[in-house]
Amino acid sequence: MPDALYLDLLDFSLYSSLSAAPDRLETLIRKGFDGWIVLDEVQRVPELLNEVHRLIESKKLRFLLTGSSARSLKRKGVNLLAGRALRYTMHPLTVQEIGANFNLAHALQFGMLPTAVTHEDPKKYLESYVQTYLREEVLQEGLSRNVGTFTRFLEIASFSQGNLVNYSEIGRELGVNRISVANNFEILDDLLLSIRISPFTQRAKRKMVAHQKFYFFDAGIYKTIRPVGPLDSPEESDGAALETLFLQSLCAINDYYELGYTIYFWRTASGTEVDFILYGPRGLHAFEIKRSSTVQNKALKGLRDFHEDYPEAKLHFVFGGKNKEYHGDIQAIPFEQALRELPQLLG
Repeated sequence: MPDALYLDLLDFSLYSSLSAAPDRLETLIRKGFDGWIVLDEVQRVPELLNEVHRLIESKKLRFLLTGSSARSLKRKGVNLLAGRALRYTMHPLTVQEIGANFNLAHALQFGMLPTAVTHEDPKKYLESYVQTYLREEVLQEGLSRNVGTFTRFLEIASFSQGNLVNYSEIGRELGVNRISVANNFEILDDLLLSIRISPFTQRAKRKMVAHQKFYFFDAGIYKTIRPVGPLDSPEESDGAALETLFLQSLCAINDYYELGYTIYFWRTASGTEVDFILYGPRGLHAFEIKRSSTVQNKALKGLRDFHEDYPEAKLHFVFGGKNKEYHGDIQAIPFEQALRELPQLLG
């Protein structure tokens, strides 16, 4: 939007001026301006939303509001422009956007944030990104009283990547109560740092688990936060990174193509599991993600059990091999190929 009026609330002078008097916003817009007005990091001055509302109604102006945290807006109960604004999520990049330059090994290690894809030192960039969130969002917004405890919480949460969330267990490790742990997970949600998915229980024929599964929203963020030492198994963290990369791609494709799926997982009380279930007006899909380069029969058990209960489901086994394979009703697809074909698989 090269012709837009761009107002960056990370600019301290602008932030100070509009914080003191939100009605000054109108004085920054020349008379007769009919282009887009971009307010970046709008959550820093939540009171501006009332002024935006007024200018939409009285002046018919067009605003694009961006932000990396919903916590300030929710906490202060401000005007969220219901019925007057459309909400869009900007996800990390997708294979479709990167095209021929996509590198799977790089994506698994450093994720798909735009700067992480292009930066000459993505490791340093991601470390700075995480620290910036801790400093600017957690400390300045007063979201946590003890940033040291919150930093430790992030590390412990990284071991829950792709697993069921157990507040009590994490609380015992942190030395805090489960309510504090739940609040910290809510902070991650509000900072748009996490994805939590619920178990698929529609028409359930078996006893299912009740807990949600947790993921940091980007594989690179997860790998940056996750502590690694000589006692850590690379296979464990790499497997979670593979799931994360696939999930963030599912979320992006679902949103950008407006496919209307809700993303779940399936896990019985006995432990049989399918990583991702997509359910919506376009159908029912089950995805199992594995690092292995071969399709082993025991790895297909979750999909087969799911198919017994939901015979209408399309079954996808995404693995580290080089060629597509077909095992009864299950289509096995190499990981990168599955990422590239997601719009067609889901659409």
